[in-house]
Amino acid sequence: MEPFSLLDTEGLVAALRAAGCVYAEDEATILVDAAASPQELAGMVARRVSGIPLEHLVGWASFHGLRMAVAPGVFVPRVRTEFLVDKALEVLHSLGTVPGLFKTGPTVVDLCCGSGAVGAALAHEFGGLDLHAADIDPAAVACAAENVLPAHGHAYCGDLFTPLPEKLRGTVEVIVANAPYVPTDEIAFMPPEARLHEPHAALNGGADGLDIQRRIAALAPAWLRPGGYLLVETSVRQGAESAAIMTSHGFTATLSHGDELAGTVVTGRL
Repeated sequence: MEPFSLLDTEGLVAALRAAGCVYAEDEATILVDAAASPQELAGMVARRVSGIPLEHLVGWASFHGLRMAVAPGVFVPRVRTEFLVDKALEVLHSLGTVPGLFKTGPTVVDLCCGSGAVGAALAHEFGGLDLHAADIDPAAVACAAENVLPAHGHAYCGDLFTPLPEKLRGTVEVIVANAPYVPTDEIAFMPPEARLHEPHAALNGGADGLDIQRRIAALAPAWLRPGGYLLVETSVRQGAESAAIMTSHGFTATLSHGDELAGTVVTGRL
């Protein structure tokens, strides 16, 4: 591929648009800013046209007004997941009105954290969190450690609650989880960017997409303090069943959908 000019992006936009990039103009600007030379830019465009996610190329994703570190092979945080952040912020602010509830700051666990974007965004918006993020993917945890560092957060590698410090058991105010919820048979129909370049474990939610949610809802009560909250992202189609799962484990569940971000969240109070 011929080098693109760092000043003239017309050909770059055309190449991206021809490859099916919906936001070609925005992507062109990001790629130009990231490239140190016309040759590097041409290489990045060639990889983008081949289907490599933009975020993996430039090393970051825009999320809730912040730049989150994202490495190749790591799940890219979606815009719709900003709705999960917004609902969790509502909960945190409501807890903040309870006199004497927090000795320092609320304890928050970002489960199935991927790059740690949800926890990092919460910490940025709500200062003083005791933030803990966990994921089963070592590459994702490395990104999460970088993203939660400004909030003095902690990132752990392991299955769900397993790697968390035992001292957190029964003390957590809020658990947020963007757990995999794509039904196994539907992964084949996902966009190639996700299907080919993100971890299978970050997508696969089992036969009906809700296997991981079931495990989280069953285990979460042991980690939450009385009156604590569990918030999970789900889909419109799966929302009623996600809420029923929470209810079956002792939560009072509320299903919410945000049209602007196209996000769906179940909020459960223990």
